[in-house]
Amino acid sequence: MSRMGLRTRVSAAFAVGALLLSACVALISYELVRSTLLSERERTAVRATYFDAAVVDAGLAGSDSEVIKLLQTLDTGADRYVLLELDGRWYSRAADTDAGSAVPARLQAMAERGEAGAQRVRRDGQPALVVAVPLSSTAVFYEVVSLRELERTLQVLALVLTAVAIMVAGAGAALGWYVTRHALHPLTAVAGAARTIADGDLDARLDPHAEPDLAELSMSFNHMADELNRRIERDRRFAADVSHELRSPLQTLAAAASVIDRRRAGLDPNAAAAVGLLTGEITRFQALVEDLLELAGGDRPAHRESVDVAQLIGRVCRSRGIGEEVLQVRAGTATSWQVDPRRLEQALGNLLDNAVRHGDKVIAVRIGCAGAERCFIEVDDAGPGVAEEDRELIFGRFVRGRAAHSRGDTDGTGLGLSIVEQHAAAHQGSVTVHDRPGGGARFRIELAGCLP
Repeated sequence: MSRMGLRTRVSAAFAVGALLLSACVALISYELVRSTLLSERERTAVRATYFDAAVVDAGLAGSDSEVIKLLQTLDTGADRYVLLELDGRWYSRAADTDAGSAVPARLQAMAERGEAGAQRVRRDGQPALVVAVPLSSTAVFYEVVSLRELERTLQVLALVLTAVAIMVAGAGAALGWYVTRHALHPLTAVAGAARTIADGDLDARLDPHAEPDLAELSMSFNHMADELNRRIERDRRFAADVSHELRSPLQTLAAAASVIDRRRAGLDPNAAAAVGLLTGEITRFQALVEDLLELAGGDRPAHRESVDVAQLIGRVCRSRGIGEEVLQVRAGTATSWQVDPRRLEQALGNLLDNAVRHGDKVIAVRIGCAGAERCFIEVDDAGPGVAEEDRELIFGRFVRGRAAHSRGDTDGTGLGLSIVEQHAAAHQGSVTVHDRPGGGARFRIELAGCLP
């Protein structure tokens, strides 16, 4: 399972922190408000109960019907329910014989001892407060006050606080994303510079003054890039110097071998065969030196210009005796590309030579576009193809595929496909090989930024 990115982790941490903080604040706020509202509601209910109890106590003197009328005179509204226990009998405004069931036993026992009190209960599924006020040794006044409106108010408060907590968590995530975006911006610049260097522009550097807190990182990166540039330049110069130094003796050897080769007819068969081998190896050595020189300077940026790729491919095919009918242009593909013509010509030539040498012949050369920014060139051959396990290896230096070894083919230098990969990378592209439908191999070069 892939790990979340730093920006995602920081944003998630901000969101979780904000959620926990807001949840704690919301919970504390809810409990404080709930306690305050309940206390205030209970005080109000107790005051109202004592007032009604005084009215009832002053009017107690008549029969049962007069007691009920007395209770009915109380202004209780819709949220209060009054009860009177007198000489063991229960009275209510509606002459309810089961009125005593609304009062909990614990509160009744307290009232019988002459103690006033209050207790929260649930009546008909709704919260209520029961207040008991003893009037005498034989009379207790009860008032049941509904807390339904208060409960609804607390539910709304809970919903509002929950919504606020969620919004605060979202705001925390947004803040974390914003902060990490700006905090990671210098690192994005470092990544961009590293990517530019990897693409071949070795002059890319960071400005140490752009972000004072990361000045040491910027200077270390620039020092690393300078050292890398010097080392690459030293290796390039060494390879170029060696190759140049080999050119002169090779030319002398080639000239001498050519003179001897022209007189091969007068030599005995063994000497003639040796001369032929010598001439072939010198030719191969010269090709190797040329390829080494190309690799030595191949990591420089591509010099792009507008090129008609169809004409370039036709020219390269003609130079190798391949008919131009192998060229296939995908419908709707513009043939004018922004490329380095020398690099593209050599890369295509190496693929064609590889197809002829290892794949018997070239079946097709196809060009097209792979999206708005990438173009491709495909070369199909009629050979045995490339084994799956060799498809990454064959682009290494001095590596030949199994087909070449099985046929004893030693004409190549083992650098052709490496040069193709290097030229593709100079165009921010890549080269790959796949199986061709119907048999054979299909080499595909993808180039970026080709279309104007």
